[in-house]
Amino acid sequence: MPKFNQNLGTFVIKKHEQRDYKFVFASRKGKTIFTSIVCKHKSDCAQMIEALQTQLELFAFTKVKNASGKYFFRLTKDGFVLANSRKYTTELLMGKGVDEVLKGIPTAEVLDFSDNDFVFPDAADVFENAL
Repeated sequence: MPKFNQNLGTFVIKKHEQRDYKFVFASRKGKTIFTSIVCKHKSDCAQMIEALQTQLELFAFTKVKNASGKYFFRLTKDGFVLANSRKYTTELLMGKGVDEVLKGIPTAEVLDFSDNDFVFPDAADVFENAL
């Protein structure tokens, strides 16, 4: 019997404005939960992800309500904001987002899409290479 994939989330490293890097943490359904700050180097993203996965207890979740009444959380360490969550319509939904992060981060896989603009090859290239 095949094993069920235990990953409840995924970190995706991306290039930001063609020079910097950032990452998102997405639910297993593909919805972005939070987005990191912009990093100068891809290795900074990798270090933050590793720290989140191995030392999550050192990070704090700060709940915020913006002027338009939407809720979100900030992920901080030593008072420094490392990521902001997506916006939620209720505090309860935001709490569920935090719970999803707490459950998903330890086993999340890391995908690095920073080197390629496109994840999937162009269909013409695939067809040509098949001949």
